Amino acid sequence: MARTKEFNEDQVLDKAIEIFWYKGYNGTSAQDLVTHLGLSRSSLYDTFGDKQKLFVASLKKYQKQSQDQIVELFDTSENIKETLQNIFKQAVIESLEDRITKGCFMVNTSIELAVHDSEISEIVQNNTQIMEGIFTKAMQKGQDLEQISKNMDAKTLARFIFNNYSGIRVLARTGEADKQVYDDILKAMFSVM
Repeated sequence: MARTKEFNEDQVLDKAIEIFWYKGYNGTSAQDLVTHLGLSRSSLYDTFGDKQKLFVASLKKYQKQSQDQIVELFDTSENIKETLQNIFKQAVIESLEDRITKGCFMVNTSIELAVHDSEISEIVQNNTQIMEGIFTKAMQKGQDLEQISKNMDAKTLARFIFNNYSGIRVLARTGEADKQVYDDILKAMFSVM
């Protein structure tokens, strides 16, 4: 008779996101996972298979949460430009307050693993396509409402914005930027909108 799991897989994935986000895939040992997740090795491997599968499940959960949050903000927005400014301001606040300089889990993963791992590369590319689609839809909505300039088509603008968002997250990972650096980036970015 199979034993009943005495833990919540969703909560375990949240904890896995934390440790992988902080240490990266290669920097996280099996012992780190056991300690941080509070599971035995056997429970960990019986449930998730191996470290790679746990990492992929964690990354996909993070991806969905991030995308759902941005979609919700844009779908309920009455002023797209203002919402976009708030998204970027929040990213800057998180970057400045992040004492462990963890940046963005997806961006970190793309830098660490996408070049060497085809499964991770596919997830990262899928994320980029979906996020560009989300931002394109938002830019089109903003242009239709005359809140965003029509000097660029919505898709080009979306790619520019998403690239800047990713860049801010990379900058956060370095821990080198101060508020003025972020303010200058945002000023330049919003000047084209």
